[in-house]
Amino acid sequence: MIDKNMKLTEHFTLKEMTASRRHPEIKNEPDPEQVMNLIEVCRWLEKLRTAYNDSYPRDDGKEQPIVISSGFRSKMLNYAVGGVSDSNHLDGCAADISCKDCTQAIRYATCLVGLFKAAEKQWDEIIVERRGIRFWLHFAVRPQRNRCKVTCIELPT
Repeated sequence: MIDKNMKLTEHFTLKEMTASRRHPEIKNEPDPEQVMNLIEVCRWLEKLRTAYNDSYPRDDGKEQPIVISSGFRSKMLNYAVGGVSDSNHLDGCAADISCKDCTQAIRYATCLVGLFKAAEKQWDEIIVERRGIRFWLHFAVRPQRNRCKVTCIELPT
């Protein structure tokens, strides 16, 4: 069993990347390979946090955190939340980032694309998602076979 309090990077813990507010009763523990994938996702999230705060500073000067609504998902949790059967969340290769509005989601997406281009690396998918008035950004990077896909989708309410 892996320690849920483990820090994956400076600002992200395994607990945060495996939490489920909708289904806390479902066991959701990644294996060591999935944890390694989560660490890579979190490394990019750290870069995003820095780039976003540099590009869009708050008036009060405080740093804006990146808030994760979903990271790793076990098969059972993925099914319970209506995730697709081949979701990158299943491998620990994805995170959903809560956004206050569409503008913030697009800014996050723009920052991520810029970071990957500057590093001459590839991401798998960056998806601006909306359900009703709620927005989030789905971000995934895999160890290989990344597609550099950027899309927007609206989900039924």
